[in-house]
Amino acid sequence: MVPESEPGKSTATEDHVFYPPPELRTDAHVPDLETYKTMYKKSVEKPEEFWSELAKEFYWKSSPTGKFLDYNFDVTKGKIYVKFMEGAITNICYNIIDRNITEKNLGDKIAYFWEGNDPNDCLRISYKDLLKHVCKCANVLKKLGVKKGDRVAVYLPMIPELLYTMLACARIGAVHSIVFAGFSAESLCDRILDSQCAYLITADGFFRGEKMVNLKQIADEALEKCRDKENFAVKACIVVKHLGTRLKKMNNCNQLQISWNSDTDLWWHDLMANAAEVCEPEWLSVEDPLFILYTSGSTGKPKFEGIPVYPQVDRFWEIIEKYKVTTFYTAPTAIRMLMKYGEEPVKKHNLKSLKILGSVGEPINPEAWMWYYRFIGNSRCPIVDTFWQTETGGHVMTPLPAAFPLKPGSATLPFFGVVPALLNEHGEELLGEAEGYLVFSQPWPSLMRTIYGNHERFESTYFRKFPGFYVTGDGCRRDKDGYYWITGRIDDMLNVSGHLLSTAEVESALTEHLAVAEAAVVSRPHPVKGECLYCFVTLRDGHDLTDALTTELRAHVREKIGPIASPDFIQSAPGLPKTRSGKIMRRVLRQIARNERDLGDISTLADPSIVEVLFSQRCQAAA
Repeated sequence: MVPESEPGKSTATEDHVFYPPPELRTDAHVPDLETYKTMYKKSVEKPEEFWSELAKEFYWKSSPTGKFLDYNFDVTKGKIYVKFMEGAITNICYNIIDRNITEKNLGDKIAYFWEGNDPNDCLRISYKDLLKHVCKCANVLKKLGVKKGDRVAVYLPMIPELLYTMLACARIGAVHSIVFAGFSAESLCDRILDSQCAYLITADGFFRGEKMVNLKQIADEALEKCRDKENFAVKACIVVKHLGTRLKKMNNCNQLQISWNSDTDLWWHDLMANAAEVCEPEWLSVEDPLFILYTSGSTGKPKFEGIPVYPQVDRFWEIIEKYKVTTFYTAPTAIRMLMKYGEEPVKKHNLKSLKILGSVGEPINPEAWMWYYRFIGNSRCPIVDTFWQTETGGHVMTPLPAAFPLKPGSATLPFFGVVPALLNEHGEELLGEAEGYLVFSQPWPSLMRTIYGNHERFESTYFRKFPGFYVTGDGCRRDKDGYYWITGRIDDMLNVSGHLLSTAEVESALTEHLAVAEAAVVSRPHPVKGECLYCFVTLRDGHDLTDALTTELRAHVREKIGPIASPDFIQSAPGLPKTRSGKIMRRVLRQIARNERDLGDISTLADPSIVEVLFSQRCQAAA
């Protein structure tokens, strides 16, 4: 590694290194690199000993009865499974809330600050208040018939009731399935049906900037689709009167019109009014399911109830100053968006309380890293550039803020218990400086256990390609210092603003339109979103790609998947580059979308001439 880079520089190369400030070591769990190396070695060589020590920090109703760790990652040797501390009994909600009150006497301490769309709409929720709301919600669910193992779909914006609901489900052993409030009725319907969720919790609506979103209307459409598709009906739909309450407080004459089904719809506030404030936790096995979460959920898109540039572009910095925030964790998408407004909005606020910055959702480009470090962190706050997936349940590669020298854009080194490897296409491990498939060779406690209702798909998606390894689906490069650099998805997935989108899902939506015979979707770099969707569509005879049809296709994809999947570019394609066996060569399409003419070997194409045709018809806006 080279000496520390000059803080004022706006660009960085792989050799630029930034060291954490010494004062961070005082209270750090891992104060230096040598401590990390010792702890990491123990975590991968003696996992039972390592995780047993950490488990002592939790309350256990009973200890494990089986092996502390038991697993199989090799599909050739039988069923894939992971078991930690089998037989141990606890409740995560009890550990999160009750113990902070009863053992640490923190009942009056603020557990949660909430900021609404309007800066004046905010709440401070103590641990004592949080426990009261969670217990009341848990009792409401129990009274409606929700029991251990039942699935509850939660379709809420980022409001306090979302937190209460998640913790209430955990308290009584129900399994919550969070559906991002930006998703469409079709997406909500599919998630309800997949998990057979008998209960739905939603809201009347919410604000995103000056826009009112009628969430209840979308939820109603989703429930109607559930009935049409599989004759499935939820037992109850609990509705939080969020937007209506905000409009009343604002003396806003606009009224949100919602429909009401008296057979299933119930107002949250009516149910909570008379609910008891005490609810004993359900004691659960550590391997009982806690939640169901879709991998295409959002991590990168900023989720306040509103948006981070409303009512002014300095909303983030205003919040940091208001609450004296010490750790700020956001996505590269948000950073790139805020970079457009320059440093002036930042200078209006005192950000000296910040100690650590974080990034999540997608690899952060060095330019955004440097802007974040220089202007938000004042060239003194380390950036914890975390790499993880929904499936991993937590960080798998991440800098430790007091311990690691940082390289802009690198996820640095593996977290405790995580053993990464890079493989080539043949499954051979690559050593030293190399680039290949990122895989992991052994489990850690938070790794996903299955795909709900489809364990065979779980095995084929994550373990069949390279037996003996969990396959992330991401490419990765390891540099001469052993640092890891995530290079992006290497399967048919796109990462748009931190959302993982399946190309097949978008292509399926496009080909549902009567005018489209065939479609292929690839990624194209985007200055704010990281990647955007570039779609090639082959139209049926008698159809032309007019502005009207382009608008129709975008709207159809938005309806089927959600606004995040709206294509940025749609190009008419008289044909697609295919091999003689009929496989679309997406590598070629990606290069066409990016106007990169160094195509390499295309001799396997059935019709190489189609490539030049597609180059000549590229979307002008993408030039």
